[in-house]
Amino acid sequence: MAGHSKWANIKRQKAVVDARKGKTFTQLSRAIIVAARSGVPDPALNFQLRTAIDKAKAASIPNDNIERAIAKGAGTFGGDHAIFEAIRYEGYGPCGVAILIEALTDNRNRTAADLRVAFSKNGGNLGEVGCVSWMFDQKGVCVVQGVVDEEQLLEASLEGDAQSYEMIEDEMAEVFTELANLENLSQTLKNQGIKVIDAELRWIPSNSVEVTDPEQARSLFKLIDTLEGLDDVQNVTANFEISEELMALSISY
Repeated sequence: MAGHSKWANIKRQKAVVDARKGKTFTQLSRAIIVAARSGVPDPALNFQLRTAIDKAKAASIPNDNIERAIAKGAGTFGGDHAIFEAIRYEGYGPCGVAILIEALTDNRNRTAADLRVAFSKNGGNLGEVGCVSWMFDQKGVCVVQGVVDEEQLLEASLEGDAQSYEMIEDEMAEVFTELANLENLSQTLKNQGIKVIDAELRWIPSNSVEVTDPEQARSLFKLIDTLEGLDDVQNVTANFEISEELMALSISY
């Protein structure tokens, strides 16, 4: 399991440095809209919607905003006819780092143009779909907290048909499973008294590129920040490794 969570750890540390509350509101609201549209607009019957709502509440998004997003997804909110679609974009950053971008957009031409500019201005290039995704596997991931008995986590993970787990911090772990099993795993862990703080689909790199040059590291993080700053972008994943010391220097500019 070593290495599966490197990018997730980088994301967590970056979030401390550059939290963007307004951006988070936009991302999470769109996730609710798409989840409500792709299934029934009832969180009790729609795991994707329930998870999106939990994330929105954790980010302190007001209930009125959440209800409005559900209504937009269900088509019952008058005056807003924007149709968002989920699109994946792929490209390369400095050092040949592979980058996957997941977007929710109502104008794919605008999104592609914005991404192309972001890549070209920061030492990368936007590629064709499929150019880097072969280096990633998509998994379901449950992030759990308060793990004091690893044996209990192991037993609960096995019962929930998990593939593996990894301790990532003191008393915190990530449990991995097949995409279709994420809801079952999340519920099984909760039933066994384990606190699940997030359940998501995640792209996990099968290989990685080590970044050691400070200038290239800064360019890479600037590219990722620029991509994440676009309203249409929901998530950015990359396949690089970097030392904690160099990362601290690179994300503090």
